[in-house]
Amino acid sequence: MGDVVRMHFTTADYVIFALLLVASAGIGLFYAFSGGRQRTTQEFLMADRSMSCLPVSLSLLATFQSAVAILGAPSEIYTFGTQYWFLGCSYFLGLLIPAHVFIPVFYRLRLSSAYEYLELRFNKTVRVCGTVTFIFQMVIYMGVVLYAPALALNAVTGFDLWGAVLAMGLVCTVYTALGGLKAVIWTDVFQTVVMFAGQLAVIVVGASQAGGISEVWDKAMNGSRIAGLDLNPDPLERHTFWTLSVGGVFLMLALYGVNQAQVQRYLSARSEKEAVMSCYVVFPCQQIVLCMGCLMGLVMFARYGEDSPLDKGYVKTNDQMVLYFVMDVFKDLPGLSGLFVACLFSGALSTISSAFNSLATVTMEDLIKPYFPSMAESRATLLSKGLALAYGLVCLAMAYVASLMGSVLQAAFSIFGMVGGPLLGLFCLGMFFPWANSTGAVVGLITGLAMAFWVGIGSFVMRMPSSNIPLLNTTMTPVFENATMMPFLNITSPKPRPTGVEALYSLSYMWYSAHNSTTVVIVGLLVSLLTGPMKESELTPGTVFPVLGTLLFFLPERYKEKLCCKTSLAPKLRERSSYRKTVETPNGSVLFKEDSEAELETTGALSSDKAKHRSLVPVVEHSLQETAL
Repeated sequence: MGDVVRMHFTTADYVIFALLLVASAGIGLFYAFSGGRQRTTQEFLMADRSMSCLPVSLSLLATFQSAVAILGAPSEIYTFGTQYWFLGCSYFLGLLIPAHVFIPVFYRLRLSSAYEYLELRFNKTVRVCGTVTFIFQMVIYMGVVLYAPALALNAVTGFDLWGAVLAMGLVCTVYTALGGLKAVIWTDVFQTVVMFAGQLAVIVVGASQAGGISEVWDKAMNGSRIAGLDLNPDPLERHTFWTLSVGGVFLMLALYGVNQAQVQRYLSARSEKEAVMSCYVVFPCQQIVLCMGCLMGLVMFARYGEDSPLDKGYVKTNDQMVLYFVMDVFKDLPGLSGLFVACLFSGALSTISSAFNSLATVTMEDLIKPYFPSMAESRATLLSKGLALAYGLVCLAMAYVASLMGSVLQAAFSIFGMVGGPLLGLFCLGMFFPWANSTGAVVGLITGLAMAFWVGIGSFVMRMPSSNIPLLNTTMTPVFENATMMPFLNITSPKPRPTGVEALYSLSYMWYSAHNSTTVVIVGLLVSLLTGPMKESELTPGTVFPVLGTLLFFLPERYKEKLCCKTSLAPKLRERSSYRKTVETPNGSVLFKEDSEAELETTGALSSDKAKHRSLVPVVEHSLQETAL
């Protein structure tokens, strides 16, 4: 029994899998040939800023829930117990902060790309640095996220490896390139329903075969898989209450606060209120997803106990074990295995379609439009569609590269995670610290990335000799949540506590995002203070969230002014209607203004030569009241 045991699909399974692809492609074609027919970049990249709360929130959830997460969570619970469930505690702050800090700032500035903010707050160099970092992160990740579940499926069921990869990659490319963000969001909604259905079917059938939920719970209790509250503050411990609930907040912020794929969804909402509500709606959905992952792991334990298919040699890795379990549970129920595989690939589809669309957006908005401002709208839209198509083909190429990587595949996942923390730090530096300047931002980002790669690669190399890490031997890492490194399942005998650099390499992966973002903020602030901090008059209005002014309410006014603590948020936006003038700010960025030329020049907000750089653009009207913290 040393070889992998293969269980085969029935015709019904293949039919259900094919239906998923056909339905996804159908939604894309529907939005390609209906409504505005994707004739403008606003419609193609931003869904005309017309989406309501529910589809946006389900799309946020689908992007977050990758195939790796669907396979990873149950194997984590099966192996280590339910301690991982406490990650749910981090969802409170992890969604409240984006809803009430990041969304108001981004939405009121009427951005298309999150990195546009970096130019408004700092300068063009910082914007390009952020964009290039994001593109590097996503291109490496998207091939792996497509290839890895297909490989696991092939190992367990004999499902054709490249047939699955090509079918998924091409279908996803077609509906993303033709239907734009509307198609991506609505296919995400459909795929979320499929994901829930697939996981629920496994839990219901698996639990009934094990003798009911109470029997599952009893077996898990007896097998010490129900974990209590572990309040150990040691940051080197892989999972404790603190690493999951506090470290997890930074993971969530890197995902829901500043990641372009998620920010784009907020900005596609028809109003700021709808965008904020989508954050609130996604919260209970995430808790349900987390509980389903935990339940699936417990049902798996009730079925196999300590005698896992992995130990018996039926499968080679943890992710294959979950698929083996599903095939085992459904072996007498044709069609349900296909439903779970559809659920699995819904996770992959929703992730890579978000990647294509967000990559096309940042390339267009941050790297092409600024240098070709007079490009015709029709040409810009055609180019955006071409970019989405090109990134789809790059994804397939990266899937091929992933197939050549072997055990290095784990490191590729890690690279995705290493970049999320420093990007979060860069946005926090700009949003919360008014005196941070562009030099500090660039040096901080580079230092944060260097620290992330040093610790990440050091950790990977240090663990290699002690355990041969198999492909995808991971815990649950929801797609972009891997805003930190992917975790390693490294079960070894207890070792003496590491010291010095080894202690840094042994840091729990849940703290990586916090560690790397803090590095960016500290270095960025120090460099800004040494090179001359920004003055309040140099700041673009609306780019700083007034948290310092609120926290330092007890300081005299003159000190607040020195610390730039008197900045306020931009006013709320009404529905789109009127025209507004754009003006160049002191740091060379473009800002929407309604003030007359005379008023701006008399207040010293603009120099006379900068006052010439104005043009009419359609934007939304400001309401009269300002929103306090």
